[in-house]
Amino acid sequence: MGLFYVFKDTLSIEEGLGKMKEFPGAVLLDVRSEQEYSGGHIEGSVNIPINKIAAISISKDTPIFVYCLSGARAARAVKFLQKMGYDAVNMGGIAGYKGKLV
Repeated sequence: MGLFYVFKDTLSIEEGLGKMKEFPGAVLLDVRSEQEYSGGHIEGSVNIPINKIAAISISKDTPIFVYCLSGARAARAVKFLQKMGYDAVNMGGIAGYKGKLV
């Protein structure tokens, strides 16, 4: 079982950002396209579009919190990452995020 076995399958963005603080070194992963990412993203996030997720080079010991626009791509990315041996959790989408985007 991974680090996230205690979490439900999907956290809200706000819940996810709060949980990230409990895991020093965790990665906030945005799986939207490069164009979507450049149009505004959560500060500190890393962009790896879902179609490039197989090339991920993050240590498997690193917790990964994944988001996209609505949560659908994040869900697919999390399943793929988990099959690859990563501890990843879906934070859903930023469509309803009320925080600041950069």
